[in-house]
Amino acid sequence: MKLTIDRAALLKALNHVQSVVERRNTIPILSNVLITAEGDTARFSATDLDIEIIEAAPAEVATSGSTTAPAHTLHDIVRKLPEGSDVRLETSGDDPKLTLEAGRFKTVLPVLPSSDFPVLSADGMTHTFELGPAELMRLIDKTKFAISTEETRYYLNGVHIHVVNGAEPPRLRAVATDAYRLALVEHALPSGAEGMPGVIVPRKTVAELRRLLDGASDSVTISVSESKIRFDLGAAVLTSKLIEGTYPDYERVIPQGNDKLLKLDTQVFKDAVDRVATVSGEKSRSVRLVLGPDRLTLSANNPDAGQATEDISVDYDQEALEIGFNAKYLLDVANQIESDEAELLFADSVSPTLVLDQSDADARYVLMPLRV
Repeated sequence: MKLTIDRAALLKALNHVQSVVERRNTIPILSNVLITAEGDTARFSATDLDIEIIEAAPAEVATSGSTTAPAHTLHDIVRKLPEGSDVRLETSGDDPKLTLEAGRFKTVLPVLPSSDFPVLSADGMTHTFELGPAELMRLIDKTKFAISTEETRYYLNGVHIHVVNGAEPPRLRAVATDAYRLALVEHALPSGAEGMPGVIVPRKTVAELRRLLDGASDSVTISVSESKIRFDLGAAVLTSKLIEGTYPDYERVIPQGNDKLLKLDTQVFKDAVDRVATVSGEKSRSVRLVLGPDRLTLSANNPDAGQATEDISVDYDQEALEIGFNAKYLLDVANQIESDEAELLFADSVSPTLVLDQSDADARYVLMPLRV
């Protein structure tokens, strides 16, 4: 194999694929990136056996072939090369090593046989549809913060994407929850997604996909089966196993009858929560909200760090209410609100609170209260 590739194109491809590679691997081949040169293209692949990313880049291929090299080492070297460099990669059958040259710099890296590199099959996809990168980013960005990190409830460790047939017309919905907060966002059902199985896309896959979407301009082709999902972004293709299991019936925790409406300035509220929470306990991060006519008082009390209160003007004309929240969760949800004015709907001090965004009628958020 012998090829020459622009340093920027090589770095972009390695940036995307090497992030899948775990720093510590008991299987040596999984620490490597597969490099395949053919025609006028070089392809770079990496996998952890659950996720696979393949990215193509233009290259001058003198000799076709393939090899594997240490992913993180190769990425670090290329990252430190001068901008605008032409990078030459070469292996020969006589010497199973990868030689990299750029200008006066030269390094030799160990390789492993490309035949040993595992491939994540994308066979058996039953449904295929397209979404624009902005629409897909929206589904991810408005839900990923609520993905659970508790491994015992593994079925919550991802974003649940499914078709809502009860709506007219049917909708594509993404949901994430960690049992303390819930994020739900919908999009018009794309052609080809009708009847697709509900899937749980793992947290790591969501993060890798979000990285790939930065700078993407063309529609993303999404293929789904019962066990895998594939995102084709043109130059890059991400294939991932899905989380096996049944996503819980989240709809039963979405409040339907909350009648106490609070309207407030989103930025003023976020700033006040952030200030008051500075003295709250590290574990609970609890903040108390006291609602009265056209006024909201936020307070935190920590025997070790002191106490803080702040009053803000709001639109509220219901009966007085006192309720507590984890400040981090409260800010996570508030940061999703695009409108200048947020709406919070309460039932009482112990029931879930519904948060709405006037700028996005297809997004809803639920917060579980704390006892404070």
